[in-house]
Amino acid sequence: MLELNEVHARYEAIIALRGVSINVGQGELVALLGVNGAGKSTTLGCIAGILRPWQGGVTFEGGSIVGKSPEQIARLGISLVPEGRDIFPSLTVEENLRLGAFTRREKTEYRRNLDEVYDLFPVLKERLQQPGGTLSGGEQQQLAIARALMSSPRLLMLDEPSLGLAPALVDQIFELIARLHQRGVTILLVEQNVHRCLEIVDRAYLMNTGLIESKGTAQQLRENTDIEGIYLGMQGQTKK
Repeated sequence: MLELNEVHARYEAIIALRGVSINVGQGELVALLGVNGAGKSTTLGCIAGILRPWQGGVTFEGGSIVGKSPEQIARLGISLVPEGRDIFPSLTVEENLRLGAFTRREKTEYRRNLDEVYDLFPVLKERLQQPGGTLSGGEQQQLAIARALMSSPRLLMLDEPSLGLAPALVDQIFELIARLHQRGVTILLVEQNVHRCLEIVDRAYLMNTGLIESKGTAQQLRENTDIEGIYLGMQGQTKK
């Protein structure tokens, strides 16, 4: 479904990605793991059209999306939940959800998507007329994910969904991601919480300073990779 081939990207003189190659198959839950500055969010930005790679290819369902605008990419079926949620705090929950459905034109589709969101996030149905900014951190993260789902994305990208949440809320978010995966949603997940991620993903890529250091299933990464070493910035990440 999604493939990045030797993608290089930079912010002016700062090189952020150095030949990143990843792929996500339909129905998979795949994670990009690593510390701050590893290049995870930059990778999502290249997919979403926020940043244009200066070298390499990005294809979605067989077609190149390099050079397309974020709106064009969203209409192809790729939805990004950014780090920090970026909900509209002065708008109600219902208004935030409606904005997420900007690619859905038919009322029947909108209603069906709304019913699915209510099923997944019952707390949001109870707070439809409440301003988004008055929700708790966990509820705001649920709203951000629900808003993305309103467009019925073929690929859902989540950037640090557990960031800044209390441990109990982190559990709720990971349980939600697992439920979405069980429902057949294709997910590319960026996270620093590596051990929690490896409990739910099909595969993962471990990033460090703009490079893919290791990849594989959760079991393969646990057995063959010094995850703690990478997080501490140590060399020699392959287990002896």
